Amino acid sequence: MSASNPTLITFVIYIAAMVLIGFMAYRSTNNLSDYILGGRSLGSVVTALSAGASDMSGWLLMGLPGAIYMSGLSESWIAIGLIVGAYLNWLFVAGRLRVQTEHNGDALTLPDYFSSRFEDKSGLLRIISAVVILVFFTIYCASGIVAGARLFESTFGMPYETALWAGAAATIAYTFVGGFLAVSWTDTVQATLMIFALILTPIIVLLATGGVDTTFLAIEAKDPTSFDMLKNTTFIGVISLMGWGLGYFGQPHILARFMAADSVKSIANARRISMTWMILCLGGTVAVGFFGIAYFSAHPEVAGPVTENPERVFIELAKLLFNPWIAGVLLSAILAAVMSTLSCQLLVCSSALTEDFYKAFLRKHASQLELVWVGRAMVLVVALIAIAMAANPENRVLGLVSYAWAGFGAAFGPVVLISVLWKGMTRDGALAGIIVGAVTVILWKHFALLGLYEIIPGFIFASLAILLVSKLGAPSTGMVQRFEAAEKDFKLNH
Repeated sequence: MSASNPTLITFVIYIAAMVLIGFMAYRSTNNLSDYILGGRSLGSVVTALSAGASDMSGWLLMGLPGAIYMSGLSESWIAIGLIVGAYLNWLFVAGRLRVQTEHNGDALTLPDYFSSRFEDKSGLLRIISAVVILVFFTIYCASGIVAGARLFESTFGMPYETALWAGAAATIAYTFVGGFLAVSWTDTVQATLMIFALILTPIIVLLATGGVDTTFLAIEAKDPTSFDMLKNTTFIGVISLMGWGLGYFGQPHILARFMAADSVKSIANARRISMTWMILCLGGTVAVGFFGIAYFSAHPEVAGPVTENPERVFIELAKLLFNPWIAGVLLSAILAAVMSTLSCQLLVCSSALTEDFYKAFLRKHASQLELVWVGRAMVLVVALIAIAMAANPENRVLGLVSYAWAGFGAAFGPVVLISVLWKGMTRDGALAGIIVGAVTVILWKHFALLGLYEIIPGFIFASLAILLVSKLGAPSTGMVQRFEAAEKDFKLNH
């Protein structure tokens, strides 16, 4: 344990800093809008980096490098799909959603937006979308807690049960206290840490393995097919990996960043910052896994932990190649990736429970202070359920994430995308889209049809359901007027 003391100290300082940011945000949190959306006050840098950090969870530094280390560059299709999907999301959805939520009852959450946009008096849209959020996000939160626990377990030799609580405690603390502002400010710090780690680590691995040529020769000697982008893939396999990009249109924790931007004008700048950050991070991740093949084939005596679990490739390289203090900072980047996503997800679940159940159905006239405290209580409730789900150490991070990502991408993606682009969409169309998308993902996953990633059929069927069902009815005059006013506002300020 003595060797990891500097690492431990770095972790403690890092976690303390995040909690301190939480307390600073606490002072700016006066009402539910502040707690859930930071009072719509985020500038372009915070919007960009917090959207990136909330998106890239522990998967970025554990799951993806592990997959590249195991299979070579053929696993990088997923990174290409994500970059394309994220860019299209910034381009078509970000600015429009920011304006549409404002024109539709100043909506704070996605269910809130859906029920205002489609004038849903029955509350059905709100309930169904809030249930989808709670089901899939609790799975997602569990995956974040698993990743955090794995990190503490492998870095400090803790038993998994202890690591579970150690990894989750700090995130719960600052989300509980500071709400959305704490989550966004910490995300910005965490995004900076992640890009630092992902640019520095591959460079040092390259130097340790003797430069680019030697590294590539070593990878080729180990397995020449590592360079083959189409190795062991089929057309369906590539489409499935690229299909991850479709998920962006429906991720509530990323869409919340767009809704919280201070204005539409900030969005274009935020898009440039966020996409640059994302391309550098994903490139670094692929490089870590890929160059790791050369490093561990040259040093088989230290390859044990990575052979046992490839998801530890970044952790082991950081511990082996860097001074313990720097390693502590790099490993904090994994914690940053885990914490940034987990905190957003806890907050989205909490806001769904508070705004879309408690306020909408139980206490319509609750005071702002009461709602903020209910929001905080819900953060704890969701966190405890997620910890209970994560208690099985056999959970693999990527498997859990892919299911939740598909669930959101198919249930909400088409609804969000079509609702900001087409004024002819109706309430029944939105309901059909959410239900068809979610049910398709669950059934497709269960029957594992065609070996195709369930988000793709889910997205296609949900889009068709929205278009067909909307054509059977017609939107009200009010819906069309609000849509046109928002679209005009978007074009004026874009």
